[in-house]
Amino acid sequence: MNTLIPLTLFLTISGSLSKPSHHDHGGFTVDLIHRDSPLSPLYNPTYSLTDRLHNAFHRSMSRAFRLSKTLGFASKMEADIFGIPGEYIMNIQIGTPPVQVLGIADTGSDLTWAQCEPCKNCYKQVGPPLLVPASSSTYHAQSCQSKACEALEDNLSCDSQNICQYKMSYGDRSYSTGDLAMDTFWFGQTSFKHVVFGCGHDNNATFNENISGIIGLGGGPLSIINQLNPVIQGKFSYCLISQFNDTTSNQTSKIHFGDGVNISGPSVVSTPLVKKAPSTYYYVTLESVSIGIRDLSYKQSISKSGVNEEGNIIVDSGTTLTYLPSEFYSYLSSGLANAIDGVTTKDPNGILELCYKDLYLSRVPTVTFRFTGADVVIPTVNMFLEVEEGVSCLTIVPSDDLAIFGNLLQVNFMVGFDLVNQKVSFMPTDCTKCTSL
Repeated sequence: MNTLIPLTLFLTISGSLSKPSHHDHGGFTVDLIHRDSPLSPLYNPTYSLTDRLHNAFHRSMSRAFRLSKTLGFASKMEADIFGIPGEYIMNIQIGTPPVQVLGIADTGSDLTWAQCEPCKNCYKQVGPPLLVPASSSTYHAQSCQSKACEALEDNLSCDSQNICQYKMSYGDRSYSTGDLAMDTFWFGQTSFKHVVFGCGHDNNATFNENISGIIGLGGGPLSIINQLNPVIQGKFSYCLISQFNDTTSNQTSKIHFGDGVNISGPSVVSTPLVKKAPSTYYYVTLESVSIGIRDLSYKQSISKSGVNEEGNIIVDSGTTLTYLPSEFYSYLSSGLANAIDGVTTKDPNGILELCYKDLYLSRVPTVTFRFTGADVVIPTVNMFLEVEEGVSCLTIVPSDDLAIFGNLLQVNFMVGFDLVNQKVSFMPTDCTKCTSL
C-alpha cells in the first residue's frame, strides 16, 4: 500500500497554522531529555550504569522490531517488548490556558497524542495532568471530512457525532485511540495555533506514569515538523550528548526547529533524503563502510538479497543501537576484529556480539559510514561502549529487518534535516557546548 500523502493535502494542513505569537527568525530550541538522565521523570536512581545499558539495549531491540513491522518485515528478532518507543523526552504545553505535556520525542511517529479526559481506559498517569478538552478555549475536534482526517488514511474511523477517530498501535499490544483535534501548542514561549494532534480517550500502553504520550517528529504530513512548516521551513536539527557518561548526566541534548542553526563549513557533509513509503521515516542511502583504508561495499552486499539499494537505511534518534544486515555485519565485525586484534569476550547482557576485554580505543581503526555524498567518520567512543568495567562492545548489531543508523553513532554530531531540500547533514560538534543551538 502506498502511504504517501498528496502534496496538496500536506499544504492544506500546514497552511492552516498561524504564525507563532513569539519567535525569532532563527526558530526555537527545546531540550531533549534522555530518559535515563537524572533530569528525566523516568530516571531510576537505583539503576546502575549496567542496568541502564541493559534496559536501553532491550528498548532498542523492541523499537527496531516495531519499526520493521511497520514496513512489513517478517521479523526474526526476539526481544522483551518495551512500550516506550523512544529515548528522549520533550516538555511542551497544549491548550489555552496551556497544560504541560511530557511526551516521548519520536522520529518514528507522525501523529502527536496525549491522554485526555474523559478517559475510559487510560494507563496510570501521575506526572503531568491529563488534558481536558472542555477547559481549553482553543480546542477543536476534527470532523470526518476534514483534511487532517484524510491524512490519517487507514488509522481512522468516525463516531456518531461525525468526529474523526484515530488509532495508533505500537506492535506490543499498546495503542492509543481517541478524537483527532486541533489546539494551540507551546514550545517554551513560542506558541502555534491549530496544530493537529490526537486526544486519547482509550490508551492501553506500557508507558511510564510520568509520560503523557508521543510527540511525532517523523516525515509525514501530521508530524510536528510538517505542521510547523510555514515557520520552520521543514528544518530541524539536534545535537545529542552521551547519555551514559556521568560527566554529562546533568545536561540535556537540544533540538532546534527552524534555520537558526549554522550547519556549515568544511566539516559538514550532506546526503539526500530518499522519498519512500511510509513517509514517516528518514531514509538515506548507505554506499559503504570503511575500516581504515579497507572499503566494504554496503550496496553491493545488500543487493544480493534483493533489497532496494536506494534509501536502504533510516536515520533514527530513538533507536540506541545501529542495525545492519546480518551478512554485511559479518564482514564489518570480521574486519574490525582483524584490525583490533584484542582479547574478545562475551557481552554480559547477551545482546552485543563483538566485545573486548580491556579495550584501548586507540587500537580501533577509523570507521567511516559513506552515505551518498557524505562520509561520516564515527568517533571510536561512539563505536565501542563500555558496558561494564573492563568490557567494551561494538554498538552495531546484525538484523535481517530494517537497517537503522542509531543514536549512539550520532552522539556529538549536529544532525540537521531539511525536508524542503530533501537532505540530512552531519557536522562533528561538541554537543555539551550547544546550550541553545
